[in-house]
Amino acid sequence: MSKYFDPQLINSPFDDPGLFVDLVFERRALLFDLGDISRLAPRKLLRITHIFITHRHLDHFIGFDQLLRCLLGREKVIGLWGPPGLIDAVESKIAAYDWNLVTGYDGNLQLHVSELGLDQRLTSVRFCGADRFRRDNVGSRVCEDGVFISDPSFQVRAIFVDHGYPILAFALQERARINIWRSRVEAMGLVVGPWLNSFKEAILSGKDENEPIPVVWADQGQTRPQTVPLGQLRSRIMKITKGRKLAYVVDVAYSQANVDAIVSLASGADILFIESPFLDEDVAQAATRKHLTARQAGQIARFAKAKQVRTFHYSPRYRGREAELIQEAQSAFRMGSATEPAIDG
Repeated sequence: MSKYFDPQLINSPFDDPGLFVDLVFERRALLFDLGDISRLAPRKLLRITHIFITHRHLDHFIGFDQLLRCLLGREKVIGLWGPPGLIDAVESKIAAYDWNLVTGYDGNLQLHVSELGLDQRLTSVRFCGADRFRRDNVGSRVCEDGVFISDPSFQVRAIFVDHGYPILAFALQERARINIWRSRVEAMGLVVGPWLNSFKEAILSGKDENEPIPVVWADQGQTRPQTVPLGQLRSRIMKITKGRKLAYVVDVAYSQANVDAIVSLASGADILFIESPFLDEDVAQAATRKHLTARQAGQIARFAKAKQVRTFHYSPRYRGREAELIQEAQSAFRMGSATEPAIDG
């Protein structure tokens, strides 16, 4: 995995699901699902800026109160994104407490909560500690292609999958990273400075090779052009590193519609984090509970052409048999080349 993304499953594979993704160089982190987060140290909880919730079953949402308690009184903005009903759920949790003293706190904790409707409309509200966490409607927008957030450093996309009712699965895509060779900048007689940010922006926005880029020369006494063509700089001072991709899938039935949706979402992922509660010997039980078997999880990862698959969310019935779950998933993942993702018997 890249040094920029540091993904870690929060708990053991038999406990509440959750993925903590540290953005190493930015002193912030993302969290996928909000179940039991007691294993996350306060310093890690304080890094979290974005939380993406698949659905509101107890083991995916019970950590909300613990997070709220850790952050209360701090100057911080937290974004929560999730499925239909998330806004009312957060409001109900907040309403369970008395906030008569919260306006005296030094920091103003803000919760920005957005839920995706089945019509692909994203509705957003805000709860501010300074206003005793009263609900403030922000607005709504169409969520194009399921993109929840498009940050300068990453993008998060969501799709609906079926778990007996619509829930979400997520893909996290790191932006392409531009690495500047300082020695080559200096060898051209240029100064390393803020002008390089404009150069990077021009590259990422797809500007033409002849686009003039304002530069700063080390020898200001010489008569030199004030700009250099983008293409000349591209070929001499930089390298583009493709961004990494993670996918997070949990609590899904094994159906053709779900498989197709997940394969599209996780296509080419560097790591697919996917549930595998059951061994394939209990496939009938998995179908009844609308979950995957380890074999099915491995197949989906193979169909998606993921580079790695990591399974979690194991049923407690398999304690002591964790190696079997891992082996079954990995065997299905490595079984020949990816074929048409059709449901088999």
